[in-house]
Amino acid sequence: MKAMVLYEPKPVEKNPLKLSDVDIRDPRGDEVLLEISCCGVCRTDLHIVEGELKPIKLPLIPGHQVVARVKEVGENVDNVSKGMRVGVPWLYWACGKCKYCRRGLENLCDHALFTGYSVDGGYAEYMIAKKDFVHPLPNTHDDCKAAPLLCAGAVGYRALRLTGLVDKRDGILGLFGFGASAHLILQAAKALGLTVYVFTHSPWKIEYAYKLGADWAGDTKETPPNKLDAAIVFAPVSWVFIEALKKLDKGGRVVLGEIYMSPIEKLDYKLLWLEREVKTTANVTRRDVREFLDIASKYRIYPDITIYKLEEANKALQDLKHGKIKGQAVLKIK
Repeated sequence: MKAMVLYEPKPVEKNPLKLSDVDIRDPRGDEVLLEISCCGVCRTDLHIVEGELKPIKLPLIPGHQVVARVKEVGENVDNVSKGMRVGVPWLYWACGKCKYCRRGLENLCDHALFTGYSVDGGYAEYMIAKKDFVHPLPNTHDDCKAAPLLCAGAVGYRALRLTGLVDKRDGILGLFGFGASAHLILQAAKALGLTVYVFTHSPWKIEYAYKLGADWAGDTKETPPNKLDAAIVFAPVSWVFIEALKKLDKGGRVVLGEIYMSPIEKLDYKLLWLEREVKTTANVTRRDVREFLDIASKYRIYPDITIYKLEEANKALQDLKHGKIKGQAVLKIK
């Protein structure tokens, strides 16, 4: 099969992914062989390819927003069948036995495997997945528009749940950074009854946020009309986190939605006082994925996408890095 393979982490401007021929193996036990249609391109992929996340496996096929059809199944597979359309997210497998899994926190599993990081992922024509960690996809979304739901949507939704505003269905939410996750979570938060402010340094993204239903949008350092009850920071730079804290009301919470962030050099305790809180988002659970797929289908939440060919994966990552993509980049494999 054809795949874009990372042999050595490098800046994406040096085109570190190489189009390669890779053997396909048969699925064993609880595995399924998937024929891939589309794969979303995520900022986490960028961190992996450039080495900001330390490599676990090399060579590596990145990609963890995989839309595919089941080609073959292992001898112990009884919950999916050939021809089914499924998605594979970041969480490839969790043990189900450690204390985190027993608490419903499989995203923190001590032995977890991650798609396109600790195992080969979706920048390829085929991949192997685990039967209990693939997700049926709603028929409301075509293949390429379903791909961003699996990470940009699901991780963003976990961050949204961690704000504490979802159950209340009331409050002012601030979104800092307006890329793949935020443009989906804006739509979800509005559907769930929240007021949403968007903070971004890009004038075209401010206009874009208003188009998608933001109640207010402005520059990251601008003062909004009201204090925030909660905020989600989707930008991997610490000064944006500090700006979010400055705009937070008493008793509010900032959720950091990135797997990587630049070092926080100075934090004034005044910004945390009055019972403000900070939480991080780490990975996703199967519950996060399935709940967001249901919400996206029910409320017709669709991503904006820019489509690239498999062999254009380096270009997609370069465009992502330099803020040229509206919504999310998606590799169309077949």
